[in-house]
Amino acid sequence: MSKTPDNVKNKKLYQQVKAETKRKFDVYPSAYANAYLVKTYKKRGGTYSGTKNAKTGGSIKKITNMSLFGRK
Repeated sequence: MSKTPDNVKNKKLYQQVKAETKRKFDVYPSAYANAYLVKTYKKRGGTYSGTKNAKTGGSIKKITNMSLFGRK
């Protein structure tokens, strides 16, 4: 079998969905195929461990000072 990401909790389900995805799409890996894989895996009850963070390590801050945009 091919490599399964470490954060996948149900590895058997993930591999089943991945095999289906490879049969469904002519090009794998691709952005569309990977999106389908994740969506289908989650739809069937699959989950991931850990938290989802921005790759840059920063967090998104709410803009409170609208004067930066010429508004008050």
